[in-house]
Amino acid sequence: MPEQDVTPLELFFDLVFVFAFTQVTGFLVDHLTWTGMIRGAALFAALWWAWVTYSWLTGAVPAEERLPARLVILTAMSAMLIVALAVPDAFGDDGVLFGVAYFVVRALHVVLYAVATPPETRDAVLRAAPGFLGGPALLVVAGLFDGPLAGGLWIAALAIDYGIVFVRGVEGFHVNVGHFVERHRLVLIIALGESLIAIGVGAEELLLSTDVVLAALFGIALIIALWWLYFDYVVLAAEQTLAAASGHDQTRMARDSYSYIHLLMVGSIIFIALGIEQTVAHVSEPLGTVAAAALFGGAALYLLGHNAFRYRDHGNISLERLVVTIITLMLLPVAVRVPAIVALGGITMLFIGLAAYETVRNEHRHKFRTS
Repeated sequence: MPEQDVTPLELFFDLVFVFAFTQVTGFLVDHLTWTGMIRGAALFAALWWAWVTYSWLTGAVPAEERLPARLVILTAMSAMLIVALAVPDAFGDDGVLFGVAYFVVRALHVVLYAVATPPETRDAVLRAAPGFLGGPALLVVAGLFDGPLAGGLWIAALAIDYGIVFVRGVEGFHVNVGHFVERHRLVLIIALGESLIAIGVGAEELLLSTDVVLAALFGIALIIALWWLYFDYVVLAAEQTLAAASGHDQTRMARDSYSYIHLLMVGSIIFIALGIEQTVAHVSEPLGTVAAAALFGGAALYLLGHNAFRYRDHGNISLERLVVTIITLMLLPVAVRVPAIVALGGITMLFIGLAAYETVRNEHRHKFRTS
């Protein structure tokens, strides 16, 4: 399959997810409870899977060149905007609106995939269609209820939607490696960009005191470290491994490493963004338990995602990243007792130290940066 670049249409389509991710962080800020965190994670999981399904689609269908396909993508983008607008009250009055708009997004994906791809791929899409449509349909039903019943329907919807391609497999789907990896690079950049927005939201209506400016600098330094830990060599190693695989092994690796495991990495950045926003907004006060768990737990989850990514692709893990993961979790009880700016400064220095150590000492990194 010839390599293809990410198209302007795909970049344009991704803009609606910038807004959607921002809406999830806003939801978390407004629901700073354990229930709110679980619901925020569920919202992000639904948004992520919508993006994932279209990332596979646009790698298989040249929507930029085919006018009908382009119109379908733009229609899905419009429906996705409604989904994003409904995020703040998706578990309340806007639950049905969220579910219906989300179902439209996913149905357009299945229809375009089924009519615009070769028979082998069409059969694969139709094999997954019961999950790709059944899960979103349950979200429509969930919008009619509240409490535990709505929660149970959300769990069932996500399990069906995510599970269908695991149970029935991805045989018949195909991956254009360079294009596929680039799409995931860009969505991680989108998540990091949302973290930058969180700094601005946290500083909104605050005087730019020395503490606020310092917290903002800690925030961007942490975001830079997150970027460095992924883009310096991890994504290069993963792309080489994916390109070296072939056939069904390649599509399964793409499903596991990118569609599933990247959920952990990109989702963790959303929670880190919440922790940064809360720090900038309350620099001299201790972080609450939930906000501290979002910041430190999100940072640990980010590194766990990296190790899961590496284990799936290479069969080993980074001991340095595992050690820093453990230290991060051990610091969580301290983070709720010290001023927020101290907690953010500590996690920032820890991640900068990890990035610096790997840059200088990591042989795995040296091999991929010099190959």
